[in-house]
Order: sequence, then structure tokens, then C-alpha cells
Amino acid sequence: MYYHDKRLQYPVEVSTPDPLFARMLQQAIGGVEGEIRVCMQYFFQAWGARAPNTKYRDMLLHTATEEIGHIEMLATAVALNLETAPSSLQEEGATDSVVRTVMGGGNPRHEIEGMLHRHLLSTGMAAFPANSEGVPFDMSHIYASGNIAADMYCNVAAESTGRVLACRLYNAAHDEGMKKMLHFMIARDTMHQQQWLAAIEELGGKEGVLPIPNSFPQELEDRANAYNFYATAVDGSPPPQGRWTSGPSVDGKGEFSVFQNKPMGEEPILGPARPDSGAQLEQIG
Repeated sequence: MYYHDKRLQYPVEVSTPDPLFARMLQQAIGGVEGEIRVCMQYFFQAWGARAPNTKYRDMLLHTATEEIGHIEMLATAVALNLETAPSSLQEEGATDSVVRTVMGGGNPRHEIEGMLHRHLLSTGMAAFPANSEGVPFDMSHIYASGNIAADMYCNVAAESTGRVLACRLYNAAHDEGMKKMLHFMIARDTMHQQQWLAAIEELGGKEGVLPIPNSFPQELEDRANAYNFYATAVDGSPPPQGRWTSGPSVDGKGEFSVFQNKPMGEEPILGPARPDSGAQLEQIG
């Protein structure tokens, strides 16, 4: 069960509305790096979490609910940035308020007009659950595996790409109110990265959780190939040397080495096609 407070989690103010920036903010709402993605990811991870101790489920629910507030802030920011947007590029002032804001004039006129019309016709100059190109968010980037360690690593990646996007938006923003909102969201991304890494540490750190799942006996895997870096170049160039090519593995359970990739199996030869398969006579044999 969830409750709503009509006040925003953090102030959202726009002094100079910018329709182009509204379009950019849509990426933070419905893009693969956006807030809908992490919100739904944390919820589904929580709703499916199984463990004797419910603290990881509870932690995920708290953060997923926080992310709803972030979506609300961004949706408010989109609406405020669209308040003075023209409903057509033919309207007086449209060139000044929209086209001039396109960096270097690189965006075709019809693309800007198209996004404005989506905001006008579909939402009445409000945000919608889609990315900056108008593509609806489809949940295809929601990762909830049922393995708490795997999910934590997915969450670190999600918050990392989200913070990259938020920093890019901050750098692109001209309005101080937008910069203020984004500097808050960037800080929350920092916390969430640290939060998921702290959970991994609490679960046993790299040595405790890796390889994932740690419940599968490693003696049942092909141990000879568990820590080899496969060098796949065929031009004789050496593989890139790094932490991953020599020394103890990150989980402390093996030694890194380099293996020059070569065939260990034979050429696959399939049997003839079935008579009822619709193949050519030459394939049926």
C-alpha cells in the first residue's frame, strides 16, 4: 500500500521555460537510463525478494517509492518548461523560443515541431512516459532476477548510467531552477550507487557473492576455463594486459590467465532435413 503527499520531494522551479529542454528531460523520465526504469526495477526486485530477513526487500521498497517522487519532479519540470511553448512553429515567436535554442541549429525543424505536437496533442503540454524521441517506455530494461546479489549489481549499473544522464542534463541546462533540481537528483544517484554497493559488501563482498549465484558448487563448473581471458585476435597482436589477465581473481577463488582462443570442438554437421519440413529435395538427401 502506498501513500501520496501532494508536495514535491524537492523544489522544482523554472524561470525561463525551454521547450527543447523539456524534450531532453523526457529521457530522464522514460529513457533506458531514466527514473521509470529504476523505479519499476526496484519495485519488481522487492516484490519478488525471498530471504529469511526482509531488510533487502524493505530497502528496495523505500528506494522504489523515492523514485516515484523523482518521476513526479521531472514531470513537473517538463510541464513548466512547456508553459510558453507554441502549439505550432508557425506561431509568432516560435522561431525565437524553439528553433533558436537548438544547439548549432543541427536539429531539423520538423523534429522539434513533432515533439511539441506530441506534448500538445497527447498530454496538453505535459510529460508522458516516453524518451526524448517520443518512444514509450516498454519495461524491456527491468532487471529483477530473484538473486539479490545479481540485482544489486544491476542497480549499480542503472544508477551509474542514470547519473551520467543527469550530469549531461545539468551541463545542458541554462535555467538555475533546473540546475538546482538536477544537482539534487545527481546527489541521490550518488547515494543509490553507494547503497547498492554497501548491500553487496554486507552480503559478503566480492569474495562472498561472486560468482553469482554463490549457491552453485564451483566444482561442478569447468574450472579450467573459469578464470581465463580469451584472446580472440587472429592477427598476432597481444591481448590487452590488465587486472583481468594475471594474478588472483577478484573473488579470490582462482587465478587469471590468458588463453589464445582456438577450436575445442569439431565442425557441426547436421543431419538431412525432414521430408515434411518444407526444405528442398537437395537438403532432404
